[in-house]
Amino acid sequence: MKRAIVLAALTLICCKKQETIAIPDVQKEITTGISKSECYLGVLKNDTIRMQITIKDSVVEGKLSYRFFEKDKNDGTLSGRMEGDTLFAAYTFQSEGSESIREVAFLKKGNTFTEGYSDVEEKDNTVVFKDKSRLDFNSKTILTETDCK
Repeated sequence: MKRAIVLAALTLICCKKQETIAIPDVQKEITTGISKSECYLGVLKNDTIRMQITIKDSVVEGKLSYRFFEKDKNDGTLSGRMEGDTLFAAYTFQSEGSESIREVAFLKKGNTFTEGYSDVEEKDNTVVFKDKSRLDFNSKTILTETDCK
């Protein structure tokens, strides 16, 4: 009888211990999230746009580079969020020897991002969209997913 009670107690302890081990693993998976890096390229005649982003949950960080033919290049960083299928980000870049910040928007469709345009204004040294609901994503500035190099 004592032996049965001891075995039952050991079984409960073992089972309970296994449950507490599994729970932290699930919690870690939930809070860590999944991040993935993606690269995109757009070529319009002699102009090239490259974007490399990492998305974790809905937070986006990365690099964006505009190389316009016979103009100064713009290299910078992106910091923003995915809101549904649209990326809204602050683009901090160097051009003509000075640092600038402007808001950018890209609509994600399949393996492409299309840049959106709208009227802008300057607020606190940052160029922002006057009205995000009026963004036009019918531009020819389409970036297609490519291998990251």
